[in-house]
Amino acid sequence: MTAMKQSVVRSRALAKRRSVLLAGCVAAVVATATACGGGATNTNSKDGFNQVPQKNGALTVWVDSTRLAAAKLYQKLHPDVKLNIVTYDGDANGSNYLQTKVQLFNRTGKGWPDVVFSSQNNEVTWAVDANFAAPLNKGLVPAETLGKFAEGANDVCTVGGTAYCLRNDLSQAVLWYNAPLMKEFGYTVPTTWEEYQQLGEKVATEHPGYLVGDAGDSFTPEIYLWAGKCGANHITGAKSVSVNTTSAECTKMAELMDVLIKKKSMSISGVFSTDFGKNKADKVLMMPGPSWYGGALFKGTFKTPAKQIAAAPIPQWSGEASPSTGNVGGGTWLLSQHSEHVKAATDFITWVTTSDAYQGKVAPGFPAYAPAAETWLKQQNASGYFAGDINVLKDASTQVWPGWGSGQFSQEAIWAATVKPGLTQGKTIVSLLPAWQDSIVKYAQSNGYKVSQ
Repeated sequence: MTAMKQSVVRSRALAKRRSVLLAGCVAAVVATATACGGGATNTNSKDGFNQVPQKNGALTVWVDSTRLAAAKLYQKLHPDVKLNIVTYDGDANGSNYLQTKVQLFNRTGKGWPDVVFSSQNNEVTWAVDANFAAPLNKGLVPAETLGKFAEGANDVCTVGGTAYCLRNDLSQAVLWYNAPLMKEFGYTVPTTWEEYQQLGEKVATEHPGYLVGDAGDSFTPEIYLWAGKCGANHITGAKSVSVNTTSAECTKMAELMDVLIKKKSMSISGVFSTDFGKNKADKVLMMPGPSWYGGALFKGTFKTPAKQIAAAPIPQWSGEASPSTGNVGGGTWLLSQHSEHVKAATDFITWVTTSDAYQGKVAPGFPAYAPAAETWLKQQNASGYFAGDINVLKDASTQVWPGWGSGQFSQEAIWAATVKPGLTQGKTIVSLLPAWQDSIVKYAQSNGYKVSQ
């Protein structure tokens, strides 16, 4: 992520104002700290931010339902730490719940969690300006630890060289497929998008009802359009974005999807919908999707039996020189500047992102912390669930196309509001590309972005 200069300037200005205010209060020898700008004299500048007075007490951690297991495991392994675990939606599909609550807490002066997980990778685009996210590389998390995260993993957390969050997992997309079914049907795993489309058309004719993909989820563009190098979401600066949804790259992938949707070998139900789970989960022949599909979707949600699901590199367009894939989520952990338990919060956020006990052995997704990722892969390959090793996830983790950014606006929310309704009405993705463009532009501009098209 690129540096947000406005954020840095604002933070410096705020620090200067506090400094002047504090000096004035000392000179006047006032009796109460509240006269000095809301208790500024009771803060301690340390680790790159003004820390509030530290206290003993329960550490409040917000997690989504998937990361609840992480918080519970930490509590089990650290019985001396008091933990107040709160579950929320994790900002799924760009709900902005966290931002809304922080705005409320900032107004009331209380309520902030010590540590929070978000399924989104764009939280620092507002959390820094809101003085919520604490800097982590100014003394809290050692440089040695930060250096062991996968290359580029924490770019979405970095503003002006300062890390304000830690990446939980990498959600690089690969091609999941049912190995026994592919063998039974006499098909070969496609390596190009052209082969993928041809196979999808063939499946529609020879094995109607079986699927080679799904286009019904809000994160659909992050799988297909991102992998196809569609320039719909190129963050070019702190508050600038390039949007072009009708380029050849976007149109080509949209046309492929339209063909398979029409042939009914690509669903528009959404993999987590009741309809998909009841009528289509056992009809998946292939499914492009993120690394967490293996455990969370096929094993956890679909209950697909062991020794069926395998992983291959996501297809590339013929003649493509540099392999590319998309990314669906991954999530980040943030530590609050308002925490009264910074030491305990730092221990938690470090453990939850780097520990083999969770990331290596329990987490459903591919860890962003490289040593834990090695353990995770060994665990997955030795589990007996997959039909062969899934080491292709490691290669894919370095192939996420950098031309798709993490702006303050949610692409998932935009797609869900603009494109998904059109699909259910029978419209083609190609026909909806201009509306998608218009919606992205409006969302971006409403969040203060300068848009180039």
